[in-house]
Amino acid sequence: MNTRNKSFMLAAILVAAAITGIAANGQSASAGGGSRTDGIVFDKDNFSNSLNIDNKYFPLKPGTRLIYEGTSDGEPTKDVFVVTYQTKEILGVTTRVIHDTAYVNGQVSEVTDDWFAQDDGGNVWYLGEFTTEVETGSHEGSWQAGVDRAKPGIIMLAEPEVGDKYYEEFLKGVAEDQAVVVSVDESICVPFGCFNNVVVTKDFTALEKGVADLKYYAPGIGEIKEDRIQGGSEVLELVRIRT
Repeated sequence: MNTRNKSFMLAAILVAAAITGIAANGQSASAGGGSRTDGIVFDKDNFSNSLNIDNKYFPLKPGTRLIYEGTSDGEPTKDVFVVTYQTKEILGVTTRVIHDTAYVNGQVSEVTDDWFAQDDGGNVWYLGEFTTEVETGSHEGSWQAGVDRAKPGIIMLAEPEVGDKYYEEFLKGVAEDQAVVVSVDESICVPFGCFNNVVVTKDFTALEKGVADLKYYAPGIGEIKEDRIQGGSEVLELVRIRT
């Protein structure tokens, strides 16, 4: 069975439980429904070295530039993910600023600053984003933890296990991305290289019914692939890394 089919089957089995089990009120970043992540809560006193983001599956070393290429509904796309040296204080925690630029047909379509921090347990938290759609100037989808009841989310657990589920972001009606871990031992090749022991999450949101993506995270690298499996045709793969 190929990697894509295997991931598809795992996702189909687990996502139904995740959708019904994840708490809808967003009062904490951890998931409800008896998940192993229930005990993971945001506490600013648990970030003694928040900029040392060395999570195995989501390392963020300043100066690193990850470049992705793919297609979206038949159009060529590109994404440049830059780990900057900039920081931003949010809810008493110093976060790392990531500058992300998305291209469609060779033209910049969206520019985003994301804010991440790692807690003392090794979990990487997502504390918000400021995004701009270039054509319209819209900032739709932007949010910051602590503003307008927005809550911090988890982008990657220290030790992900199949069945773990959590909010990646939460501002009701604006940002409600959720994830469920569907595999921790995938083998997959992308243009940048081939990897084993890859963590796969299925990502979805209540704001876009019928849309879901598989995201692949390689040890020591971070995200290497996104693949839309419901609600359209999109794929993005890591092609090179520059430092």
